[in-house]
Amino acid sequence: MSASDPVVVERILAGFKPENHGLGEDFLLTKLTAMKGCGCKVPRAVLLDLLADLKDSEGAVADLEQGIGLDSCVIPLRHEGMYLVQTTDFFYPLIDDPYLMGRVTCANVLSDLYAMGVVTCDNMLMLLGVAKDMNDKERDVIVGQFMQGFKDAATFAGTKIRGGQTVRCPWLLLGGVGTSVVSQNEMSKVDAAQPGDLLVLTKPVGGQVAVNSYEWLKNGSERFKELDLNEARVRRAFQQVCEQMTRLNINAAKMLHRHDARASTDVTGFGILGHADNLAKAQKAKVQFVIETLPIIEYMDEISKKMPGNNGFNLFGGTSAETSGGLLVALPEDKARQFCKDLEDIDGHPAWIIGRVQEAPDGVNNDAVIAKDYKVVSVPSNIH
Repeated sequence: MSASDPVVVERILAGFKPENHGLGEDFLLTKLTAMKGCGCKVPRAVLLDLLADLKDSEGAVADLEQGIGLDSCVIPLRHEGMYLVQTTDFFYPLIDDPYLMGRVTCANVLSDLYAMGVVTCDNMLMLLGVAKDMNDKERDVIVGQFMQGFKDAATFAGTKIRGGQTVRCPWLLLGGVGTSVVSQNEMSKVDAAQPGDLLVLTKPVGGQVAVNSYEWLKNGSERFKELDLNEARVRRAFQQVCEQMTRLNINAAKMLHRHDARASTDVTGFGILGHADNLAKAQKAKVQFVIETLPIIEYMDEISKKMPGNNGFNLFGGTSAETSGGLLVALPEDKARQFCKDLEDIDGHPAWIIGRVQEAPDGVNNDAVIAKDYKVVSVPSNIH
């Protein structure tokens, strides 16, 4: 089954019209926050320092146990052979359709489970901070639409929502918790990458550029004119990023097991390089992840080059934020191409071999780098 819901594509292409929901024609969900999606994260280097004292300092941990540093915590249960896998995530709206924001939020939460190879979520909780500046009508419409989108995405994924928390906030805050109880064979390896493995990415990057360039267009920003941007191409890229943010990574998670993946993570707020670096540091072997190709949403590379420094949002430096991005996977060389083919056959969207795993240079700790001679692959939209 494809991880894309036709209902979502239809809604993306139709566009959100607030007046059809009893809201003012000028209502914009994104005006309820100054930050967008996973771009709200605390900078990675700062966060790692802040979390240092929370890491286990007792040395050895139980088999398969994972704590701070990867996508989900993995906790051995008192019942032999069983593990609790759990994740939480929340952020601010980055598109104006509250129903689609609900879908994006749910997909983003589930992605952390999928990154661990866990394809079944046993339960979800919904987290919602209602912006205090919304009037009663706006609150009822927005919260209702968001909850429906979150619920529909959870149903599409085969799970249910059985609780959560709703509070009032200065800004609109959206998130959730995903929980699974699994046996060892229901999780994929996340720390077994070896030199010679290839790196695969299942969704293109450039989401932060697409969302912000559309914001400039929508709000009549002078920046849109100054950069001499093409309206039709910006709209098309925004539609593309909306589709991929709502698309579940569930089929990619299934492929992790089928093709003997050795390590995996999802790409979100720290960008492709930030998450590759996190994953490299979690490996048992002495390795370096080398990114040689950047698949980028069509036209977003051109926009980035028009911005100051010819690298807007540090797109080419690998730290441009993604929301509900793809999985980054390390696979044996003889499995990587088949992984890409099988995933495209199911989802209808391509995946790319973007780099390789090599032995870390002497004196260098495990890390990830973007090759000096990296190439850009422009990824056109295929939603219609």
